[in-house]
Amino acid sequence: MCGIVGAIGARNITPVLVEGLKRLEYRGYDSCGVAVLQDGQLRRSRSTQRVAELEAQAASDGISSTLGIAHTRWATHGAPAVHNAHP
Repeated sequence: MCGIVGAIGARNITPVLVEGLKRLEYRGYDSCGVAVLQDGQLRRSRSTQRVAELEAQAASDGISSTLGIAHTRWATHGAPAVHNAHP
């Protein structure tokens, strides 16, 4: 089963999105990702690793915004791979 977290706020919500995914980890997943609207552009980080890996990757990718969504996924089509990870 997939899990989705969304947030909008006055400050950087990326840590809020990642924390939401951490709270959904008990459900299991094969990939995870975060997508934000940053400077008018859709920016995202995706991973087939644990949410902690995604958190580090999003930080190194400079993902920061006041609006975004995050997702965990069990593959129902396509192999578990970064290019199939959502969002």
